[in-house]
Amino acid sequence: MLNDDVKWDSFILSDVFEITSTRSGIDKNKIKNIELQGNNPYITRTDRNNGFDLFITEQDYELNEGNVITIGLDTQTVFYQPHSFYTGQNIQILNNEHLNKYNSLFLVTLLKIVLEKFNWGGNGATLTRLKNSRILLPINSNNEPDYEFMTDFMKDIEKQQISKYENYLSNLKSSMWVGISDLNSVKWKEFNLHDLFPNIQRGKRLIRTNFIEGNAPFISSSSLSNGVDSFIGNSENVRNFNNCLTLANSGSVGSTFYHPYNFVASDHVTHLKNDNFNKYVYLFIATMTKRLSEKYNFNREINDQRLKRETIILPVDDEENPDYDYMEQYMINIEIQLLEKYLNYIKNN
Repeated sequence: MLNDDVKWDSFILSDVFEITSTRSGIDKNKIKNIELQGNNPYITRTDRNNGFDLFITEQDYELNEGNVITIGLDTQTVFYQPHSFYTGQNIQILNNEHLNKYNSLFLVTLLKIVLEKFNWGGNGATLTRLKNSRILLPINSNNEPDYEFMTDFMKDIEKQQISKYENYLSNLKSSMWVGISDLNSVKWKEFNLHDLFPNIQRGKRLIRTNFIEGNAPFISSSSLSNGVDSFIGNSENVRNFNNCLTLANSGSVGSTFYHPYNFVASDHVTHLKNDNFNKYVYLFIATMTKRLSEKYNFNREINDQRLKRETIILPVDDEENPDYDYMEQYMINIEIQLLEKYLNYIKNN
């Protein structure tokens, strides 16, 4: 772990990495056969999903080799790329013969600190500025970057996370139903949203220029990152919610997410709350409300009047009431399956 015994030193980036521009640099509108899903990652300057945009077929450009770090100019995004890939414009490639998955993740964290001094526009991370920047790294007895320490440190972090997930999974399995009926074997019934959620309220308009920096998630109508648009510190003229669903009224209409934390809601989402629901019931119902996106779009939003008339179908018990026990156990089983799959993957890769 990091402690006072670890020695650090400053290095010029170009002395640590071979820094080059991408070999591809394809504008998205010039990707051949973009409608076909290929096997090659297309990396852009986005700050989401490891810079990944989509998988594309073979292009008339040279693939960038994997096991490198990518930096998006202007956006200052930094990610480790384990596999060969194509890129969009303005991606820089950082290579080093000592790189592996673990020490690269350590280095990505430090590179993000280096890039904090750059910003969009005239002070962006150009190739020259990158090469001349300095990075603080742990060093070995030869005063060289200690890649072995970085690797061991990140492996230890991974072991801690795996142990955490294994303990969580073990506790979750104690409440698992064996032989639960599949969705096609249960009875379903239609319910009005207002009958399910007595507390329905839209968020409040807050324009970006009035954002105050802070730690509260600001939930808007995005279909990405659980609807989190930004983190803000506004406390006046906002609407705060927690432990509920949000349904996007506009933008990515119908996008639904569960939020166990306190958050600020924009006027582009409606919060759906029932104090008797837990995480798993909310997650089950969220899959049903997301289907509203099939009948609404950017030009036909879900306004308050339309929402009052909306219904969803749910599994019911013998009295034809919503079978919340079944919904809970169904989602617990799904979570167990996904955690087992995830743990198996990270242990074998």
